[in-house]
Amino acid sequence: MAPELLPSDRQPVIIAALRTPVCRTGGALGKLRAHELLAPVLRKLLFDSGTEPAAVDDVLIGNAVGGGGNVARLALLEAGLPVGVPGVTVDRQCGSGLDAIVLAGRLVAAGGSPLYLAGGVESTSTAPLRAHPTDDGGAEFYRRAQFVPASFGDPDMGQAAETVVEKFGVGRERQDAFALQSHRRALEAARAGRFIGEIVQLETAGGPVAADDGPRRGLTAAVMARFPPVFVKGGTVTAGNSCFDADAASAVVITSLERARRLGARDGLLVLGSGTSGVHPEVLGVGAAAAAEDVLARAGITSEALDFIEFNEAFASQTLACLDQLGIPAERANRDGGALALGHAYGASGAVLVTRLFAQARRAGVSGSRGLAMISSAGGMGTAALMEYRQLARD
Repeated sequence: MAPELLPSDRQPVIIAALRTPVCRTGGALGKLRAHELLAPVLRKLLFDSGTEPAAVDDVLIGNAVGGGGNVARLALLEAGLPVGVPGVTVDRQCGSGLDAIVLAGRLVAAGGSPLYLAGGVESTSTAPLRAHPTDDGGAEFYRRAQFVPASFGDPDMGQAAETVVEKFGVGRERQDAFALQSHRRALEAARAGRFIGEIVQLETAGGPVAADDGPRRGLTAAVMARFPPVFVKGGTVTAGNSCFDADAASAVVITSLERARRLGARDGLLVLGSGTSGVHPEVLGVGAAAAAEDVLARAGITSEALDFIEFNEAFASQTLACLDQLGIPAERANRDGGALALGHAYGASGAVLVTRLFAQARRAGVSGSRGLAMISSAGGMGTAALMEYRQLARD
């Protein structure tokens, strides 16, 4: 069963998608602030899609741990867009980048054939220190914001990942094997040049940066097994089967199918459905599965009908629990590796998923192939988006 499309002047379609390299915190991109990561991506998107800067109706950008001040507006002006183009910054923590794209898609569906730049950015390296004022006029620094009321326990990510292990029965050996697979897939994709077309090279004080720096060649099953648990004594979640923090930006051009054709776009990802769901904060990592179940059910299709699946691998435990819940074999997801190998750039990660879907679908070149992007967020939420690749010139 094929989901019914909206009228062409309201059917959202992504016609270009790009990202920066994803690099470890304090690494090759460690001196660039969030807007400096994002601006080159916005410029290249305009060039690649043949879009006049003044034709952009708005720029919607996800960001989770930045300094505020509306990084979307800052970055678009840094990119050279006219002052008449506005910008808005979205925060749903890890889901922010995907939520920004979903929001842009819904604005397209409202009518009028607008065109948006949407995505996410995170510079974990330059994120500001945060503190609450104390009664004596000092400052009490904190590591992260409060996600839910204390009555819910407000668990840290790693603690929640261990709870997922207990509730969903994802063992250590399976977690390690999945993480190792992610690194090997990412290394193979890099060797084969599969990331090249989606990456915007960035200029830094240390020279140009054009490749991800996370995937590790030296990992083996024996090495993975030596990592100790890091969040719970006697637990199974380790540094080896958890993601690492990273810096990155990623964004798309999204407009109506009608306008995409007028622009001469040769192909694109139709947004067929999207949604966000909440779960108990104790198992926040499975929020993506709840959202995906809802999106697929509303579209009237099953997970077996998906050709490409991109899921943010914050932890192997929660990734496997979500895939199990959706009935998706682990080998079908993240064919070129995921955040366990590439890193997790918080607000950018959801947009990176969409860029990866676009690149994979375009490479396969099969009109009608379907992809699912999904991500879990702090506080017990998940966002998912169902897309379909079309070769627009043949429609």
